[in-house]
Amino acid sequence: MIEVRDLVKRYGATTAVDHLSFTVQPGRITGFLGPNGAGKSTTMRLILGLDRPTSGSALIEGKPYRDLPDPLRHVGALLEARAVHGGRTAFNHLLYLAQTQGVPKRRVQQVLELVGLQPVANKRTKGFSLGMSQRLGIAAALLADPRILILDEPVNGLDPEGIVWIRDLMKALAAEGRTILVSSHLMNEMAVTADHLVVVGRGRLQADMPVAQFIAQFSGSAVLVRSPQLETLRAAVAEKGWQCTPSGQEGAVVVTGTTAPELGELAAARGLVLHELTPQRASLEEAFMELTREVGQFAHRAPGQPEPADAPVPGQYAPPSGQPDAGFTAPGAPGAGAGQPRGGNDGGH
Repeated sequence: MIEVRDLVKRYGATTAVDHLSFTVQPGRITGFLGPNGAGKSTTMRLILGLDRPTSGSALIEGKPYRDLPDPLRHVGALLEARAVHGGRTAFNHLLYLAQTQGVPKRRVQQVLELVGLQPVANKRTKGFSLGMSQRLGIAAALLADPRILILDEPVNGLDPEGIVWIRDLMKALAAEGRTILVSSHLMNEMAVTADHLVVVGRGRLQADMPVAQFIAQFSGSAVLVRSPQLETLRAAVAEKGWQCTPSGQEGAVVVTGTTAPELGELAAARGLVLHELTPQRASLEEAFMELTREVGQFAHRAPGQPEPADAPVPGQYAPPSGQPDAGFTAPGAPGAGAGQPRGGNDGGH
């Protein structure tokens, strides 16, 4: 289990993580979502002991990362796929990590086969594509068979077959009772992968709930209705205070602010004929955009739209400016398949 409690991280006047609290439970995949600059990568770095919090705590199995014995046996992480010594082969890279944690050599072969890199095991990593580097990073995260996985954008660079593979792998690991925290900007992929969501914006918690509940709570209800008496139906809908919008289909409109049963009962009471009555299911992407519309680093307004009264103060939640994109070396630290996750490349990705 991962526990984040009242976590704060400031860089000078910039607050990257702002009193953030959540728990990642075992036995499910928790999606970690947020706009660019929301504080996701910073939070992951704090959990993994790669940065020190200003206040608050981040615990893995009840302990700070630095207090874990044989840390790779407790938690595996992928933060930056390219943070690998380019002169090493894939096999030697993993063997180096294995030797630091007392992992047997045969396990290196096992994870290379698991991620599909056995054919290139003896090739230097500097020639690897992004997708191959991602697979190597995942192999490193799995090397010591940890109970907890932290993966930052693990499907970047993967082809469709690779995306399905990592999705099925995460589901299988969660089914074994492991704790999995995964971040991604691909909402469609998260919708079919995650069981639970933690959403952050401006470094603060915006939502912490199951995926289905999140979609239902942060998206409006809408119903597609088709009728030969469309104008009469429009008038009845207007009387109720519901909204009608064109559907793009002949003889049909989309009604918002109500449910299919309510709309059907209204039509029956007025003696109106309906040819179709279909609830419109919002996507995770639509719900996410609705929730985070004003909390992204690059939140924007349509031309002519007034600035919201609670517009963020510049510097309040943006990633720290001037932070070097440098590596952080921590003996035995997980991530990127290198044991050396790189510094905040966006300060709060």
